[in-house]
Amino acid sequence: MTATLTPPPASTPPSPRTAGRATRTPKPVLIELRRGLGPWTGAAVLLTILVTMYGKAPGWQGRWADATNMLHVTTGMLVGPLALAAGCWQGGRDRRRGTLDLWESAPRSPLRRLFVAVAPSALWPAAGVLLGDAVCLLATWPYASGGRPFLELLAADAVAVAALGAIGHVVGRTVRWRLTAPLLGIIGYVGLGIGAYSHQPVRWLSPASEHQFLWDRPVWWFGPVSMAWTAGLALTALLAYGLRRARLRPLALVPLAVAVAAAALILRLPTDEGPWRPDPALARPLCDDGTPQVCLTAVDERLLPEVSAALAPLNARLKGLPGAPVRWVGGPFGPARPGDVELPDAAADAVRGRLPHPDLYLNSAVSWLFSDTCEPGDGTGRDAERASIINLAVIEWLAPTPLGYGPDPTVVRPYIDRLRAKSPAAQRDYLGRYLAANTCHPDEVPVP
Repeated sequence: MTATLTPPPASTPPSPRTAGRATRTPKPVLIELRRGLGPWTGAAVLLTILVTMYGKAPGWQGRWADATNMLHVTTGMLVGPLALAAGCWQGGRDRRRGTLDLWESAPRSPLRRLFVAVAPSALWPAAGVLLGDAVCLLATWPYASGGRPFLELLAADAVAVAALGAIGHVVGRTVRWRLTAPLLGIIGYVGLGIGAYSHQPVRWLSPASEHQFLWDRPVWWFGPVSMAWTAGLALTALLAYGLRRARLRPLALVPLAVAVAAAALILRLPTDEGPWRPDPALARPLCDDGTPQVCLTAVDERLLPEVSAALAPLNARLKGLPGAPVRWVGGPFGPARPGDVELPDAAADAVRGRLPHPDLYLNSAVSWLFSDTCEPGDGTGRDAERASIINLAVIEWLAPTPLGYGPDPTVVRPYIDRLRAKSPAAQRDYLGRYLAANTCHPDEVPVP
């Protein structure tokens, strides 16, 4: 019996597309971004921003300027030190594991190896900042009216956090002490805080400097120059470390020169105003059609119906009285013409574009209406105490406050009862006389 040997079938070579997929290896930077402390740092940054902003949401969610300022301070004061400490710990990882020699033996230039290693320390914190900013701005969008978020400043914050992470990484590679990371975070927190609350132009170099003027806008060049300042410092540290054994080390002077030039430009800003300038478009008044008129700025356009409704009972009593306000005005410039009366800041009492306590806001507006600018020595005499009690009684009569907020009822109750017992005509007559009186002179205050 003869055995027949059948040759095995020839293997089919893989297609070029399949072969390329099989031999394709992930890029080193992608491998580094997926391992180590980087993803956890990004998550910690995002959580820090969201938790901090959520706890103060009523204070920033109604205005773009408030949201931007709160994000800026949160990023600078909390996220910046966190990025420093995390970058430092990430930078010392290979030294702690004893794999630094293996990493440096890779067939790549020292500078390229350093930029691959530093990517998680810089990119993950910046990504966490940008994602946290996006979430908070989306939460502000349904309630904010005039103005816009200063995206260039938020981008500069992300660059500053990436720069701090990179600087921390270099420190972690240089210093062998295990407690360097937490200590560096503490030093960063103290340094950023001192810089932010300084009264010198150096405060505007800090990524945590605070600004609370709601009708201003930053000069157009401040965001890019701030990026050049922080990124220049980080590149200087990276080049100085990565080229420490090469003849090209003087290249580190190039980003250092850029950082110094950017810092010099920022330091030329005025100490108080810094990069901020008044924006007439944000401060323009928007008025209702009532009598007296209620006028707010474009920043608080959404609050105008709420404020008008809160003041409606008072306006009905003041309408047509001599000495009554012609306009209630709110904004940065105060009363601009005769008959204007300044309003309390509506946004300070608002929550997400609404006035949760319109009665308290009305009470504040009446208090401002009857607050005269007194000179030293005014408000004295034998009638001073009585005039003060009458003033409280008139305010409570026109705008009663909820229980627990107003003055002692046993003191003001007799005058309030007298005012309520009067006929409507007598009440208008007394209110007209009280508006004409100067409350700084107690003898001029009419007794109900």
